[in-house]
Amino acid sequence: MSEIAFQDNYPDELSHCYGCGRLNPDGLRLKSYWDGDETVARFRPRSVHMAIPGYVYGGLLASLIDCHGTGTASAAAGRARPDEAPLRFVTASLHVNYLRPTPIDAELEIRGVIKELKEKKVVVSATVSADGKLCATGEVVAVRMPENMLR
Repeated sequence: MSEIAFQDNYPDELSHCYGCGRLNPDGLRLKSYWDGDETVARFRPRSVHMAIPGYVYGGLLASLIDCHGTGTASAAAGRARPDEAPLRFVTASLHVNYLRPTPIDAELEIRGVIKELKEKKVVVSATVSADGKLCATGEVVAVRMPENMLR
């Protein structure tokens, strides 16, 4: 597994995302890494992520899939073009399937697989598991961040 998280390569001005921004003190601060040809992130839910006692709020799972997907897209584009500065991708489409209730007391493993890699678009398939059981699947269509989003 790689040692530096994808999100740690983002420049400061692009590191405030609620889901993965290292500079967002109130965010989730998700960290994603290469694991062979797949990507992986781990996250431990807290009580504030609860839907009903004992289970994770589904919106958290969507956020984890979203940020892991865009991080995977950035990393995949970086592998394809290593001479360029880290590219930032944003979500064009997010689809999540909830397969079973997700326990709040387990570490979650988020895995990503690149389904399509183009210059300005990356499609990532993702899974979320708890205690080795698949809880959710998703697909993120990520597009290269438009320059006009920078201030």
